[in-house]
Amino acid sequence: MAKNLVTTVKEKSILQEIAPEYWEQACRELMKQDRILKKLIPKYGSVFLVTRGDAFTTLARAIVGQQISVAAAQAVWDRVVIASKKKVNPKNILLLSVEELRAAGLSGRKVEYIKDLADHFDSGRLHANQWKDMDDESVIKELSSIRGIGRWTAEMFLIFNMVRPDILPLDDVGLIKAISLNYFSGEPVSRHEAREVAANWAPWRTVATWYMWRSIDPIPVEY
Repeated sequence: MAKNLVTTVKEKSILQEIAPEYWEQACRELMKQDRILKKLIPKYGSVFLVTRGDAFTTLARAIVGQQISVAAAQAVWDRVVIASKKKVNPKNILLLSVEELRAAGLSGRKVEYIKDLADHFDSGRLHANQWKDMDDESVIKELSSIRGIGRWTAEMFLIFNMVRPDILPLDDVGLIKAISLNYFSGEPVSRHEAREVAANWAPWRTVATWYMWRSIDPIPVEY
């Protein structure tokens, strides 16, 4: 999960430290269905997927973290927080100039993306209040209409913000690497092969994916 962002100690207070209601059931069933997860899940049984709960923050952090290291992404995000007077929301992002956002470390392209994201939220063009009742693909389609947000980012949103239970982000480098190491002895894995492995995880592919990530990076990373 190379694109994900580290959560600082200060931010822990705003994270929801309660396991998703389906987590325990999912772990039980996955351990019955999959021999690898039967061994893997008990190693990390005391930790679980957590969510920050704020849609704009989740998506903004995903944009900031695109194509840079975890450490670099956190440093840039910290500067964006400071520039936004420690309250990152659509209105505050729209009030910042291009120069101020560039000074925080954002590329010109990412400034365009985060401004467009803020405008989508501020103008009400997104149906955020309806997302909880929409299926996964419908949410992905709407989010993908925002500049700089593709399928991977939308899937990260479904996992880390909406905590949907059955998301399989096949574009995630970390997931493919973990499947390769755990199921194919490190041999290269195609999307088709990864999907076949994950068929055994349904309807809890989010949970299985989360444990795959843990197998290559034991420290949980949140948006």
